[in-house]
Amino acid sequence: MSNMMNSEKEMLFHDIGIIDFVIVEMNLYLDTHPTDCEAMEYLKHYVRLKNQAMKEYAMKYGPLRIQDADAGNHKEWLWAMQPWPWEGEC
Repeated sequence: MSNMMNSEKEMLFHDIGIIDFVIVEMNLYLDTHPTDCEAMEYLKHYVRLKNQAMKEYAMKYGPLRIQDADAGNHKEWLWAMQPWPWEGEC
């Protein structure tokens, strides 16, 4: 069970990274094509996906960004209690 949960955590973290990549690329594209309405909708879609994935991650494993620190019904300040990336978590 622990191994399955760990791989689910890693998969969600990986998905967040992919979504981030798409958002950055769309941002760069829109810098040079600011009137492309289809691209803007595409970007908005991926921003919604990222926000949803970040909330899901925060609820299950602790927040990755301070904006999501209130996600879930945690009684402790998980932001300070979870392992940091330099501690081998990511």
